[in-house]
Amino acid sequence: MAPRGNQSDGTTEFVLAGFPNLNSTGVGLFSVFFLIYVLTLTGNVLIVGVVGADRRLQTPMYFFLGNLSCLEILITSVIIPKMLSNFLSKQHTISFAACITQFYFYFFLGASEFLLLAVMSVDRYLAICRPLHYPLLMNGAVCFRVALACWVGGLLPVLGPTVAVASLPFCKQGAVVRHFFCDSGPLLHLACTNTTKLEEADFVLAFLVIVASLTITAASYGRIVLAVLRTPSAAGRQKAFSTCTSHLMVVTLFYGSAIFLYVRPSQSGSVDANWSVTVITTFVTPLLNPFIYALRNDGVKEALKDMFRKVLAELLEHPFLGENLRKKTVS
Repeated sequence: MAPRGNQSDGTTEFVLAGFPNLNSTGVGLFSVFFLIYVLTLTGNVLIVGVVGADRRLQTPMYFFLGNLSCLEILITSVIIPKMLSNFLSKQHTISFAACITQFYFYFFLGASEFLLLAVMSVDRYLAICRPLHYPLLMNGAVCFRVALACWVGGLLPVLGPTVAVASLPFCKQGAVVRHFFCDSGPLLHLACTNTTKLEEADFVLAFLVIVASLTITAASYGRIVLAVLRTPSAAGRQKAFSTCTSHLMVVTLFYGSAIFLYVRPSQSGSVDANWSVTVITTFVTPLLNPFIYALRNDGVKEALKDMFRKVLAELLEHPFLGENLRKKTVS
């Protein structure tokens, strides 16, 4: 896809190629991905709402889960709405400014999520292996500062690569982004200059963020497994393993796909296979996270039931809505 217009004034447009060999079924794909997007938003908004509203969930674990849901809402909203509009449009264009903005927020939010997953694993390690020290180590002030560090830790490191990509000269002919959003590899593939140094810098940054957080996560869960195996109570072992196993399912998917995509010296040479793996990080894990991390949890389920009961009671007390609901119930 070729940029059209003058890059310097922000009017350059790219064309997003979308899903290879699938664009002919745009309406069908629109329905599938729209449903995934709605379910993702619904699940994560419910988590954020119930964690903020129910005092029983005012604990470090649920505080971090609320932050994770916020990240999932944002990262899917950066990618999916534009992709959905392209399914229904004959012109799959995106402006240069919008493309760079999408690029920045995708990697900023993704880096923040890796850091947050590492923090959540440490939180579980402290809760299970250091229960007596846990209230002191993970008090409200500490949790707030750690969560803020995760957001800022993703916000700042991505600025440099984003500015570097935005400053690249892009070819005027055949500039089609071979992806359904402005990912790093497809954009570097379009540059009319040698991007080896930039790809090496991206590799180092991705390695530091992804592999470092993965190391912390693996070490934390490894210590948890050893501690659980030493637990004399079978019920205690089962409870601890049920908490951690579901977390590891999503962590494996998320880290595995990210390592395949970004922890490699060259990103521009293998853009054709990227889109299928990116589906995991942009669709699968955001959809699964609310169910695996929270909605399977007894505390969250009980809080959701109480919230729905409260909402229903308030609706029944409303003079107009309550009367209509009672009539429908009787009929």
